[in-house]
Amino acid sequence: AATTGEKVMRAVAGAGAAAIMAAAPAMAADVKLGGDNGQLAFVPSEVTVKAGESVTWTNNAGYPHNVVFDEDEVPSGVNADALSHSDLLNAKGDSVTTKFTEAGSYSYYCEPHQGAGMQGKVIVTAATTGEKVMRAVAGAG
Repeated sequence: AATTGEKVMRAVAGAGAAAIMAAAPAMAADVKLGGDNGQLAFVPSEVTVKAGESVTWTNNAGYPHNVVFDEDEVPSGVNADALSHSDLLNAKGDSVTTKFTEAGSYSYYCEPHQGAGMQGKVIVTAATTGEKVMRAVAGAG
């Protein structure tokens, strides 16, 4: 029979393996470019992700669209141009993705429809130490 100590070690090892198996690559948020009813909007207009996660914007309606980050509305030291996708998406289903590594608030807009109020925001929260470790173990970096 296993000693109590051996049982504890097996349980801990099993829990560790289960945690590693459950560690998924960085999650993502999806945003539609143009509402289902044709509105010139990002849907949803605000998303929250953790540092290391990505947001994908997909053309839905009312295109062409693009995703441009405002240099005055991103965390200090972040290059808004590097996050932006200035080229126009011209067909339904076209998409672009940006990975966010710094916590903070990121405001963006669609250049062709900025005057119509097509703007959005990504809130990036800091990943916990445990999440950082799990991503490293899972190879999701």
